[in-house]
Amino acid sequence: MFDLDTFLTTLYVTIDDFCKQHTQPRRRPGPVPSLSVSEVLTLVVFGQWARFGSERGFYRFAVARLRPFFPSLPAYSQFNRLIRLYLPELVAFFRHTAELAKCPTDLYQVIDGFGVATRNKSRRGEGWLALFANKGLCSRLGWYIGFQVMDCVTSEGAVTGFGFGSASVKDTTLAETMLALRAFPQPNAQSVGEYSDLPYLADKGFAGQEWQWRVQVEYAACILNAPRVCDPQKWPKWLHRLHASLRQMVETVHDKLLGIFRLETERPHTLDGFRTRLTAKYALHNVCLWLNKSVGRGPLQFADLLAL
Repeated sequence: MFDLDTFLTTLYVTIDDFCKQHTQPRRRPGPVPSLSVSEVLTLVVFGQWARFGSERGFYRFAVARLRPFFPSLPAYSQFNRLIRLYLPELVAFFRHTAELAKCPTDLYQVIDGFGVATRNKSRRGEGWLALFANKGLCSRLGWYIGFQVMDCVTSEGAVTGFGFGSASVKDTTLAETMLALRAFPQPNAQSVGEYSDLPYLADKGFAGQEWQWRVQVEYAACILNAPRVCDPQKWPKWLHRLHASLRQMVETVHDKLLGIFRLETERPHTLDGFRTRLTAKYALHNVCLWLNKSVGRGPLQFADLLAL
């Protein structure tokens, strides 16, 4: 367990070292921002714990408790503008945390998607994010309005990359886009992570020989999923159980993101706002996993990691 001072100092030093080595100073007109990029990233990542309730709840906590660490803390609106300004640096830091958290001896990654609601499906009108979020079906939520998030997770729970699309997008479409961006990187899609030659374990929603063959040929990505009842190929029961047990890690990671890092209750108003919160949550997840491993704790023991 880490107390507030130790956790915050460790997080800041990790981010500051990264920024000094991998980021360039921003030149922009107007007055100098009241917080440095390291301070902004520290606050936005630290503020994703569910115990703060919301972004405004965290800002009230920061004003009351974190003034000694951040004496030049600006007004809430200015702080939000700084977060949006430094979104590329936040994505780059997430990729850095993936390198810190993952194990070099990993033999596979697990790929899976899950739904994130952005508004109540029964509300009238289009609401926020009308051009981006739409209605989809999720086994956890049923019918919902929001986004479909896709991520890749190692055997220990480290997230190596993620992406998202509208709720109605199929798993195979989102996964293929993610794997294509890994094989052929684009500057504006760095959150998907680096290319990996490890096989990807997937559920039956990713079945389809033609689709798997195309992904393997075009993007050099091997998808391993359990066959469906209607498929001619059959697996023995022990192989089904082994595949399901290996895939369980991604479900555990999703539970952590939705609960401990409050992704379940987020209600963003802008696309950049959702992307920022999602990136910060994944970065905090990887940092917590890395800290647990560094002190000999279980990688995913997050509930009692921070004492407030």
